[in-house]
Amino acid sequence: MASPLDTETASSANDGEPVRRSVEVEYWVIDERGRLTEPGDLLEASPGVEREFVAPLLEIKTTPCESTDELRDELFGRLGRVLRRAEDRGKRLVPLGTPIHSGSIEDRPNERTRIQDRVLGENFEYVRHCAGTHVHIEQQPGREIDQLNALVALDPALALVNSSPYFRGTKLAAGSRSQLYRRLAYAALPHQGELWPYVPDSEAWARRVDRCYEEFLTEAVISGFDRQYVRSHFEPEGTVWTPIKLRDRFSTVEWRSPDTALPSQVVRLADEIAGIVEHATDVDVRIEGETGRVTNDSIVLPEFEALKSYVDAAIRDGLSSGTVRSYLERMGFDVAAYDPLSHELLATAEPTSSEARALRIQYAERLEQDLSRGARSGSVDPREHRPGADERASRSDSR
Repeated sequence: MASPLDTETASSANDGEPVRRSVEVEYWVIDERGRLTEPGDLLEASPGVEREFVAPLLEIKTTPCESTDELRDELFGRLGRVLRRAEDRGKRLVPLGTPIHSGSIEDRPNERTRIQDRVLGENFEYVRHCAGTHVHIEQQPGREIDQLNALVALDPALALVNSSPYFRGTKLAAGSRSQLYRRLAYAALPHQGELWPYVPDSEAWARRVDRCYEEFLTEAVISGFDRQYVRSHFEPEGTVWTPIKLRDRFSTVEWRSPDTALPSQVVRLADEIAGIVEHATDVDVRIEGETGRVTNDSIVLPEFEALKSYVDAAIRDGLSSGTVRSYLERMGFDVAAYDPLSHELLATAEPTSSEARALRIQYAERLEQDLSRGARSGSVDPREHRPGADERASRSDSR
């Protein structure tokens, strides 16, 4: 089904500079036998590669990019350099939202992690099994709240890249990472992890952040920490893990909902999200009814109670839900262009630990193939993406 948003209109919606976007994508690191392992010196393979709070996870970040082609080139280039180093070290990267089946996952030594671990208790284990994608879109002065609210309404698009239905070998949901992160990890502090309703203005957003900060500080004190000590490690924005955030630090609106996925899927999704959120800066944005729609001259957001039902179905059923598919099509997405990995995995029986290791190897190969196809398509320099490529001159990360 064709998108209801005319692409020419969307691309010209902002008459000034292009609205920049960037991504942060997390990948599991495995050895040749499919076992989770630490990244080691893979972190030195490219700019924008960082450790995550758990040992077998790394993150690849791009700088703010003015176009989809620029974003694709940078993400594929950085990922390609990491894969070159990984091949030399007998390691691979896995683009799945959870490791499918594993025991406890080790934290890296970090005081922020230690505080969260004590505050959340045993529920913090759910967070350790999550690998996701963050999309940042540059705020447009005076339209930040329209951008934020539009992004809230687009949250069911997480279904487009659901990439694992399993937690410790048991089927949890089409989007098991979202279920783990939102519904289980922050069950005792739901304001920290759940999707927030639309906001009327920036002041209302700031009040919500401050309230969550106070809740977190209170729980930390109850857990035995000194209040000022916790404040020295967490600023207000840093205690909000809601899926969509207004980021003062980066001057972006951030969407934290999607699973990690194949790089081509990540770039496609970031492109569509950025296009719709950019469109929100140039048209009437209003909340009305239960269906939602994007047209060339308006964006109609469904009332929040209706939106929550779409989000629930996106997590539970993914694109197998006709209601989710129809909603995303009305909101401007080319749903037929996506093939979530989670639906492939649902076709298999619940895996054992050894079968999970084999699946991790299989999807590491899929990641490498996806990168190679991107190189062969001519959109990027093939030398950047196959093992043995020369590194480009690095770009400083302006975020």
